[in-house]
Amino acid sequence: MANSSLPPAEPGTPVIVARGARKHYGAVHAVDGVDLDIRAGELFGLIGHNGAGKSTLFKMMLGLIPATGGEIRIGGAPVTGRDFRAVRRSVGYLPENVVLYDNLTGAETLQFFAQLKGASPAEIGPILERVGLAHAARRRVREYSKGMRQRLGFAQALLGKPRLLFLDEPTNGLDPEAIRGFYTTLRQLRSEGVTVVITSHILAEIQERVDRLAIMAAGKIQATGTVQSLREQMDLPLSFTVRVAPEDFEAVRAVLAHLEVEAVEAHDDHVRVQCGRQSKMAVIEALARLDGQVRDLTVREPSLEDVFFGFAD
Repeated sequence: MANSSLPPAEPGTPVIVARGARKHYGAVHAVDGVDLDIRAGELFGLIGHNGAGKSTLFKMMLGLIPATGGEIRIGGAPVTGRDFRAVRRSVGYLPENVVLYDNLTGAETLQFFAQLKGASPAEIGPILERVGLAHAARRRVREYSKGMRQRLGFAQALLGKPRLLFLDEPTNGLDPEAIRGFYTTLRQLRSEGVTVVITSHILAEIQERVDRLAIMAAGKIQATGTVQSLREQMDLPLSFTVRVAPEDFEAVRAVLAHLEVEAVEAHDDHVRVQCGRQSKMAVIEALARLDGQVRDLTVREPSLEDVFFGFAD
């Protein structure tokens, strides 16, 4: 049976540390001087354009491809060192493109991976239940849908009770219900002390689900932090939607006239207002003076997509 070889760490302490990590393919700098700390017990997102270097960095952290320069340590062990062999037993990995044997059943697939990992066969049933594939355990993988294959790939990553999970575009092919179940499982794992590193190109999906994230572009980390801290760092405008009767449009304009407001646009039954973060409370206080004329008010923070393009472009 596989035992966790990655020692438990206090929440908030770095479990993955990269310093000056580089991977060059001739003139192509796929990963170019990455410094990164990923803390124990957090759900960490890594986002970027296709070709930004996310998958290459993943494989470097897993020790699958050697770095051109710099250093990456997991649990204090260099990923290129002999000590990392023991640490690797505590690591689960779901690649972006899952390749499985079509002639095996779901259960047989996990038996195969369990043997490779030294994991107990007793884990297979509960893991299939956890990913929602218990009903298809005896079906051949060739009969699985794309989403079912993805869930089976996730299941193999969970074998051996890993303390660290690398998940590369893990929700490819999943329907909304399966995506919700997937993130429920991640929250449960995080509560058990598992550190999760995830990439996704569906930014709206991970926006409220990661603890912190890093934005990667051209092989470099452009920014790291919580979604809110990155919003504040970019200082992108907030958007207000104020529902009022058309005859009250001018009243809205009047109370905002002396404030630092970037745009005021009237539409059918509402007014849209954009302002800097520093003006947020002043705008709210001004609109409150309209009393019963305001029927509804919503405030929209910049989305993760807005933040991403601000840093990555």
